Amino acid sequence: MDRKFIINLCILVALMCVAGLIMIGMGTQPETPTPEEFEQARLEDRIIVNELTGEESIEGWAPKGMTSGGKILAGIVMILVVATYAAILFGVYVLPNVVHRFTHMFYGSAEEMEADPMHDARAFFAQGDYEGAIAAYRAVTLAQPENRFPWVEIAKIQHDNLEDPDASIATLRAALESREWRVNDTAFFMFRLAELYEEVKDDTPQSVSILEQVVELFPETRHSANATHRLRELGAI
Repeated sequence: MDRKFIINLCILVALMCVAGLIMIGMGTQPETPTPEEFEQARLEDRIIVNELTGEESIEGWAPKGMTSGGKILAGIVMILVVATYAAILFGVYVLPNVVHRFTHMFYGSAEEMEADPMHDARAFFAQGDYEGAIAAYRAVTLAQPENRFPWVEIAKIQHDNLEDPDASIATLRAALESREWRVNDTAFFMFRLAELYEEVKDDTPQSVSILEQVVELFPETRHSANATHRLRELGAI
């Protein structure tokens, strides 16, 4: 926390305490003299007796202390002083932080989008520029070689939007050969290739060959179980 803010906050608390003590210490004007004042007045022979009512008063006596109106006015002044200092403190230290947080809340997601390396590729795709999207995704494959997503998107665009299954297959094969992938990623590419060979190229033998490689490469895994199940459906086992 900012040191200056802490100092000013302490000053504000001190002002509030002083104002409270002053308000507590302020007396109001008494309506009649106190017994002590009557006693002192008798010693000084300043007692006046009302002949009609018999009530005693002190000659020249005037109430001491602030009037109720004066006390209210003084309270208003102290409140204004404390409130003004608090407003300055809020405007200088608190408000900028609040504005910063709200700004980050509303615009942070946009900034993160700009930082997303695949943002340009998505933008090209949304505009119908499929070649531009592919080029942008290829740039991501170089920047993030461990990320399979751009490879998958390139193959998908080639198959779905450019209607070029051969290019899609070539992309998936290039992805497999580009690096040593994690098991899940490798299996994903191989299953997708098997699917394309079977459904698009009508090359069931090639699809069966790829599925058999999955069983051989990843024994006793869910990938092997899925490949075995598909081979049974194709009548290969």
